[in-house]
Amino acid sequence: MRRQTSLVLLNGLSLSRLPLAGVFVSTEDPLARAGLVAGAALTDFLDGWIARHRHLESYWGALIDPLADRGFVMVALAAFVAEGKLTPVEFGTLVVRDVATGVGFVVARFLPSFRPVKFQARMLGKVVTTLQLGALMSVLVAPKWVRPLVAAVGVTSLAAVVDYTVAVWRKRVRPDQASPIKRATV
Repeated sequence: MRRQTSLVLLNGLSLSRLPLAGVFVSTEDPLARAGLVAGAALTDFLDGWIARHRHLESYWGALIDPLADRGFVMVALAAFVAEGKLTPVEFGTLVVRDVATGVGFVVARFLPSFRPVKFQARMLGKVVTTLQLGALMSVLVAPKWVRPLVAAVGVTSLAAVVDYTVAVWRKRVRPDQASPIKRATV
């Protein structure tokens, strides 16, 4: 299969989480919702695994995958808040990493020394996503685990934000690294 076709299929797999989010909101059946969470987790695992093992990483894939993850998670969590299954504080705790990294990404695009930095998934971020999906699942099938999972997401999210921040800070372009031409114009 051609690389371009493979990339389109992988991005389609990532984007499939957005319609899954729509279906999640449209049903209230816990078993169906659990299946949708499992489906979202499976597509997240598969698109990353296939991309890495077939060397199909791409700029668009690296952008689409986390956006699709965040889209599914945010919609599902918002549905739980609207239904009274999660409190707004629990919602905030579950999405703090997503909001912080989103703000960090936007800020980095405006600061010249951070523009060349390539934003990549990090292990702690993957752990947070896994715990978020676990929290979603626990709302549906094991409510007694919601609070411990929310706490785990909160602690891991703070660690992930620090990890992302340090990684981006280290990769920034410092004035002493600029080319002679750039230094002369700065």
